[in-house]
Amino acid sequence: MAKRNDINAAKETYEGFIGYAKWGAIAVAVLAAIVVWIIA
Repeated sequence: MAKRNDINAAKETYEGFIGYAKWGAIAVAVLAAIVVWIIA
């Protein structure tokens, strides 16, 4: 069974990844909207 410290470390890593993924998706959506606006 995983130790408590391993679980906490994994949770921190997961939360950090989800945060970056969320902001990255938002940034890509905004960038795509700008490109579409420039082309149109």
